Amino acid sequence: MRNYNYSNMNKENNLIRKIVKLCKENPKKVRNFIIAVVVLIIISIGVQMIVEESRRQKYVVYDGENLNEAKYPGYKELIDKLLEEHPNWTFTLFYTKLDWNEVIDNEGHSDTRTYPLNLIPDSSNYPEDWRCEIDKDKRFDNGTWLCASDKAIACKMDPRNILDDDNIFQFKELNYVEGAQTKEGLKEITEGSFLEGDNISNALIEAGKNSNLDSYFIASRLIQEQGRSGTTLSKGYEYNGTIVYNPFNINAIGNSRDEILENAGKYAYEQGWDSLEKAIIGGIDFMKEGYINEGQNTLYLQKFDVVKQEGLYEHQYMQNLLAPTSEASNMKDIYEASNTVDSKLNFIIPLYENMPEEISEE
Repeated sequence: MRNYNYSNMNKENNLIRKIVKLCKENPKKVRNFIIAVVVLIIISIGVQMIVEESRRQKYVVYDGENLNEAKYPGYKELIDKLLEEHPNWTFTLFYTKLDWNEVIDNEGHSDTRTYPLNLIPDSSNYPEDWRCEIDKDKRFDNGTWLCASDKAIACKMDPRNILDDDNIFQFKELNYVEGAQTKEGLKEITEGSFLEGDNISNALIEAGKNSNLDSYFIASRLIQEQGRSGTTLSKGYEYNGTIVYNPFNINAIGNSRDEILENAGKYAYEQGWDSLEKAIIGGIDFMKEGYINEGQNTLYLQKFDVVKQEGLYEHQYMQNLLAPTSEASNMKDIYEASNTVDSKLNFIIPLYENMPEEISEE
């Protein structure tokens, strides 16, 4: 049999009776109190919504007047110059709502990471202070790459270093534009490469249309990953008794050539990529689902993960800090070769908070 605490029940009942009596005797005060509480709740919700909105990333079409030069120094003049030279182009301002210094800190290497997010070639072509302090001489990937310093990262991430004719295609929106990407353009850029041939050019155009992806971007990415002559992963790698292909180097990770090939080969085998055509189509789907649909729809944003989804910084396509620069150059060459560089192309320009007036230098 359950025991009840009647003493506590009586106390609760007495309290309820007192509250009811108070309400009856002072209805106006009670009403005003309730109204005040409701107003405070509404104000609190409103403030919270304003704060959340201020932190929310947004995209705004640039109209020549809607860019705060004091807050984002150096952008407007560079964009306006490009528009003057290419009047068919459009620009979308991407307000990342991220602090510039915090971005560089997070993109830089730290003791908490096993692998750096950004690597540079082990070459005398780059300044000594482009090597990060933590792992200055340690080799990564296939042994020819070094950890990039914050200075190098800032130089390559600063949008003002990219807003010129040579580098702007790092910001090109990677969508298919009818008439802008042609088979003739693809033949021009793929001549003498492992992608040479009418069949591949036709397949790249059709793949671009079907996936709404820039066909020139697809070709540039393949050449960036494989070089013009191709590598083992584009010529065929034997894994588990099957010749497989992985021209986009998906999951090609490791600290030795054998480890890289094995990981990339395993991934290709699991996907059933037993021909170059299958691997290209499968790789396009991988990029579409894994990056484009996640908002990383420029070369820059695929390298530098500053798009807020579930996280930041880690979801990058490659470690090579210089990849967007070389890929953009390839893309521009294709557009110029096909005489479509002045088509109606859109460029997405990231804006960071607390940007320094001085442009990041080498």
